[in-house]
Amino acid sequence: MTVTVSMHFVNELFRGVPVAESARGGYLERAGISPFLLTATHGRVTVDQFSTLYRLLVNEYDDETPGFFARPLRGGTLKLLCLSVLEAPTLKVALHRYTLFFRIVLDDFGYEYSVEDGLLRVALVEHRPPVGSRILVHELMLKLFHGIASWMIARKIPLLKMECAYPQPAHSADYLYFYPGKVSFERRQTAIYIDAALFEQPIRQTKKHLGAFLRRAPADWFYVSFEDRVVSHRVREHLSRHLASSGSVHDVAGALHMSVRTLARRLAAEGTHFQAVKDEFRRDFAIQALTRTERSLSAIADELGFQDLACFSRAFKAWTGNSPAAYRRATTSLPKPPGAIP
Repeated sequence: MTVTVSMHFVNELFRGVPVAESARGGYLERAGISPFLLTATHGRVTVDQFSTLYRLLVNEYDDETPGFFARPLRGGTLKLLCLSVLEAPTLKVALHRYTLFFRIVLDDFGYEYSVEDGLLRVALVEHRPPVGSRILVHELMLKLFHGIASWMIARKIPLLKMECAYPQPAHSADYLYFYPGKVSFERRQTAIYIDAALFEQPIRQTKKHLGAFLRRAPADWFYVSFEDRVVSHRVREHLSRHLASSGSVHDVAGALHMSVRTLARRLAAEGTHFQAVKDEFRRDFAIQALTRTERSLSAIADELGFQDLACFSRAFKAWTGNSPAAYRRATTSLPKPPGAIP
């Protein structure tokens, strides 16, 4: 999974739990995250590192939404939620049970849904402000629904648009990869819109599939690639396979069977451009390689298509605020995360 997330997600995750600043380093190190990243300009971590930290806090505080709400969701809540919806015949019935479940277990938060003009709208309902970071709670609880719904019907559900009940945050560029679709801010409610035809999709997962899904939480519902629909994701997928041999805009446009002008227009419609997508991919690849492997800096620079190590170092510092050497030094004393390779 070559994708990284802003340190916003890490910093804000600590907001709802009573972890002293001096104790945060211990949790970060167990997740394979260098504590220096807490204050690093443009610091980023892998989705797996964030997910590991999330699970550590869940286990420590026996709360599957660590400090988000006035009432904790004790260990096993997510499993019970999934079991309650898996027996539904369709996504429509499952969504009704999903909203009812949160009405029962939480007093200060819930979901509501409606169908209009062929769109299914699923919105977050705040009965009172969350205890934890409001933006993070909205981001993760919306992704929780999207991830579980996609998993249940064994199909990646495209988000047609998303509305956010908060101002545009500094890390909103990440939304292109977590909430594919048109995103608007400072709206009345936080909500997502999907094709209402998906309402009738049958539930395809069973209890025997649940264990693997829960073990990967929250990674499996936090990030879902839409390379088959979103052009920026298709560009990333091509670069992940062919960066060294065909990583130019002309190469990628040809591989995607469109002209350079059409590719530029399609990416602009998604709020980005080719060089930004390429740089984001190279940034994420570099962070993965620096934190999960022992490949030399020169080898990483070569894999990413840089002329030399100096060019790579300048680019990495522009992306993250730190040199690749500093990034690696900060993590060499940490325990290797699961799946690290030489």
